[in-house]
Amino acid sequence: MSKDRAPSPLPSVSLEGVDESTWLDVIRKMDEVYTRLIEDEVELEQKNAELEQSQQFIFSVLSSISDVLLVCDAQGRIEQANAALCELLGRSESELRGSQLYDWLSDQASVQRARAAMAKTDAPRAGEGIELHLRDPHGQPVSVDANCTPRLSSNGRRVGTVWVGRPTAELKRAYHELRSAHEALKRTQQQLLHAEKMASLGQLVAGVAHELNNPISFVLGNVHALRKYCDRLQTYMAALHAHASEDELQTLRQQLRVEHLLADLPSLIEGTLEGAQRTADIVHGLKCFSAIDPQEHTPVNLVEVVERAIHWLQKGCKQPADLRWQGGAPCIVAGSAGQLQQVVMNLLKNAFDATDSCAGACVWVSLGCEAARAQLVVRDNGPGMAPEHLLRLFDPFFTTKPVGKGTGLGLSISHGIALQHGGSLSARNHPQGGAEFTLEVPLADAGAA
Repeated sequence: MSKDRAPSPLPSVSLEGVDESTWLDVIRKMDEVYTRLIEDEVELEQKNAELEQSQQFIFSVLSSISDVLLVCDAQGRIEQANAALCELLGRSESELRGSQLYDWLSDQASVQRARAAMAKTDAPRAGEGIELHLRDPHGQPVSVDANCTPRLSSNGRRVGTVWVGRPTAELKRAYHELRSAHEALKRTQQQLLHAEKMASLGQLVAGVAHELNNPISFVLGNVHALRKYCDRLQTYMAALHAHASEDELQTLRQQLRVEHLLADLPSLIEGTLEGAQRTADIVHGLKCFSAIDPQEHTPVNLVEVVERAIHWLQKGCKQPADLRWQGGAPCIVAGSAGQLQQVVMNLLKNAFDATDSCAGACVWVSLGCEAARAQLVVRDNGPGMAPEHLLRLFDPFFTTKPVGKGTGLGLSISHGIALQHGGSLSARNHPQGGAEFTLEVPLADAGAA
């Protein structure tokens, strides 16, 4: 702002060669210089006020930063520290300023890492991450994930270091808790998957029992026949050891039908072995389906999986629907045979249940392998699905079946298995009626196949 001042009086003494106009020019120049000085003073006051505001802003920002921040010179002496660092160390800024950074580190390894970082002449401009252990007021180490950034002068020479760090103790604790929770969730999910598999297996007990009864009955019948043949042979061998006459032995051979016995033995033994092998195959299939599935994926023939699931479900259903299926050539995918069979059985079981009360019930199953993916389609001619149910079809515990007939986990777990195999499971209402489910799984490579 300008200040008023009285005009300078004209000099009373006249100088030779200096008239009044010359004095007026001098006075005018003096007024201009004075005015410029006043304006410069006002501008300087404004800049000082702006500088104070900037300093206040920077100070408030540094005080508000939750991460620790400190500035060191080239020798590692602390020049500036924010409130977060002061609180962490339990010291005031005046106590920290001028001290060595190494004095506040809790172990020698942190000191060596800090020295090496500040001694680098080719340190990256974006800084580098270093883990340091600071010493809290109680002398306990506090882990800090610090970023070391070089501070350069106007000519590009390194004059110090800026450290920005965040205490990681809470982060590490939260990470370990999250990891433990994730592992517990994975175990629970695996148990849930196994429980749903056992529920599906329980629905097949009747059919599997009938399937086991046939070969076991066959084996039992053959074993009883073999037992009778054994008794006859023992009787004949006893006569031989007693040195019976040739006529007596011939008569005994005819009575015991030894020739017929010897001719029938190979077929009895072969039939017994076949029945035992069939029983072992059924038990092995049950064990593979009910066992906890391994994490690694192996080549699996999807045609065999579908046929085994169809065989079991048809044995377990009282009145199975008319099933339209043609196996065709092998279709090799990479995955878990037990998990894939669980998916196929869930889809087929839902199709059979949907057509349970329909006249002319029919289920279509088709399998195609093209474009590096296997596509399994299961369709029925039931009533289809309501639009509002389609949106929640793969939600856990959602089911439209009556209480006691469904767990609401079959489709949800099947959807998860499809995703784990790198594929997908989708559903829609077929234009010709009924529901249609499509399972897509990547094909195994030629080496795995």
